[in-house]
Amino acid sequence: MELFNKMISDILKISEKQIANTLHLIGEGATIPFISRYRKEVTGGLDEVQIESIKTHYEKFCELAKRKETIIATINEQGKMTAELQQRIDQTWQLTELEDLYLPYKPKRKTRAEIARQKGLEPLASLILLQRESDIINRAKAFVKGDVKDEADALKGARDIIAEQINENEQARNLVRHQFSRQAVISAKVVKGKEEEAIKYRDYFDFSEPLKRCTSHRLLAIRRAEAEGLLKLNISPNDDDCLEGLENRFVRSRNSCAEQIKEAVQDAYKRLLKPSIETEFAAQTKEKADEEAILVFTENLRQLLLAAPLGQKRVLAIDPGFRTGCKVVCMDAQGNLLHNENIYPHPPVSKTSEAASKLRKMVEAYQIEAIAIGNGTASRETEEFISKQSFDRELSVFVVSEQGASIYSASKIAREEFPEYDVTVRGSVSIGRRLMDPLAELVKIDPKSIGVGQYQHDVDQTKLKKALDQTVENCVNLVGVNLNTASSHLLTYISGLGPQLAQNIVNYRAEHGPFQSRKELLKVTRMGAKAFEQSAGFLRIPKASNPLDQTAVHPESYHIVEQMAKDLNGSVADLIKDKTYRSKIEISRYITPTVGLPTLQDILKELDKPGLDPRAAIKVFEFDKNVRTINDLSEGMILPGIVGNITNFGAFVDIGIKENGLVHLSQLAERYISDPSEVVSIHQQVMVKVLSIDTERKRIQLSMIGVPQNA
Repeated sequence: MELFNKMISDILKISEKQIANTLHLIGEGATIPFISRYRKEVTGGLDEVQIESIKTHYEKFCELAKRKETIIATINEQGKMTAELQQRIDQTWQLTELEDLYLPYKPKRKTRAEIARQKGLEPLASLILLQRESDIINRAKAFVKGDVKDEADALKGARDIIAEQINENEQARNLVRHQFSRQAVISAKVVKGKEEEAIKYRDYFDFSEPLKRCTSHRLLAIRRAEAEGLLKLNISPNDDDCLEGLENRFVRSRNSCAEQIKEAVQDAYKRLLKPSIETEFAAQTKEKADEEAILVFTENLRQLLLAAPLGQKRVLAIDPGFRTGCKVVCMDAQGNLLHNENIYPHPPVSKTSEAASKLRKMVEAYQIEAIAIGNGTASRETEEFISKQSFDRELSVFVVSEQGASIYSASKIAREEFPEYDVTVRGSVSIGRRLMDPLAELVKIDPKSIGVGQYQHDVDQTKLKKALDQTVENCVNLVGVNLNTASSHLLTYISGLGPQLAQNIVNYRAEHGPFQSRKELLKVTRMGAKAFEQSAGFLRIPKASNPLDQTAVHPESYHIVEQMAKDLNGSVADLIKDKTYRSKIEISRYITPTVGLPTLQDILKELDKPGLDPRAAIKVFEFDKNVRTINDLSEGMILPGIVGNITNFGAFVDIGIKENGLVHLSQLAERYISDPSEVVSIHQQVMVKVLSIDTERKRIQLSMIGVPQNA
């Protein structure tokens, strides 16, 4: 354990004490959001990313330790363990080095070398390796017996044994690895006859680039095309340099033995070493590309989940359409469905007057405060139709992303919520709820279906799911949830709960009515002290009798706030209401061995703005009314847009037409940037200039350089 702490400390540049304390908390069942928010004194103020990184590295070292146990047991079973080998295995914590040490002892299928050994040719191989014989062909005659046909067959078998030994030689493998890391080139060619089918991969039909310069998105694109059977992929160093290095290492004379070893070196390299190291590098580069893509996806998802909410307003939501009409739902401020019907304002039905009349009646009857329009088919036309209507009140109109709404509407969660309604009604409700609270609605959808990643189906799915789930958990706990209105699905992501406890909370609420205090949570079935500790601070009760129950102050710290109020001859409510009261608090008086400045400062911040939502305020947005299709675009146009997706190579911007435009990394700012997130974020409203339009490939190149951005 202490060894792991030191190694993780060296990697992450975090003190061993912080790492030990963090791992101790995780071992006790504490969650990452809880640790980062309520245990700052213990961890030294580590954030979610650092805590997750400590956990990930610890798990990797634990896996490596298990692998070592397996390897040691296998070598011991063979009776081949030596003190030196044991020491090497004990000391290494690099998987590649460990597997190299194990390779000579790894149980093998029937290799050419193994067949040669069974023919009794190992002594001949040893003789050749000594490189002292001037006429090895003559010496090989002694081995022509049994299954060995002649001298050539004997020498071939001996070379097979030598080739395997070279392949299993640690220094030989590192030599080839070094050449791969320095000069390997990744190349791709289109499979003959697949040119038309592979048209979307046209950029890689005859592609070649140093492997170390190949970006993650290019590598993942090539790998996807290879998996689809459209491209042939190759990763290779300079073969001559590799062979020269290997010959210099293994050929130590100029006699006939040396010639045999040269042949064995060439065979070892081409048949064993090169394919093995190529596979290794392909796996390593894929893993690195996966990590980068997952990082992009999680950051995009975080931004999307933390998008500005409209809040508790009465909303009319529209899932627009032409032939099948627009599906309209009316919802109360809690997102409950009050009414639904179809209107047909567009061709081919074109019941425009009737649609307008129905809308006005719904807005008035349900006291609608805002309108949400899905951004799919007929979105622009519906937005224009709405803008021409006169209502009995001022209404804000928002265009909302539909990405993943169809997944939700057909899901088990949606069927449980609305068993009596079809998918079209459920989809409209989802659009409206996304406007009110994007986080609460989007947690119901598999993050991969939200469409803010890069090659998400090509990366390691286990790692992707783990990263996305942790991102959702972090976001939900950062914002906190209303204990009396949150769905069981949203509660599932609260620190320390999970599906069963979340459902138990909802069941308790249904039976006993709204929670009056956080303490009442302890009456919920299976809510133990640990689950309460982990979850309570993230569950809010607006208008609770104890004002601290609607804040992020943890119940374990209530006594501190109560003491502060008592010392000032006031109440907790006075502290929250009156800034002058709070300004009199001498924070240093409340420091104890377990409660330090970080916790006390967090408490004061929370008292200053109790239950403040960390998300930004929502803003109304309008696309250019003159642009409806790609054919309406012309180079040089300045247009408003919304950032829909961010990748390593740039940002995709919705400019109000079917096709999104790309602002390449080089076109995001005048200065050099390596990460688009330095400049833009998901759902950010931006102004862009049209650089080029490729109508055939449906590609639009945009720029933000020199384009004034609205504040």
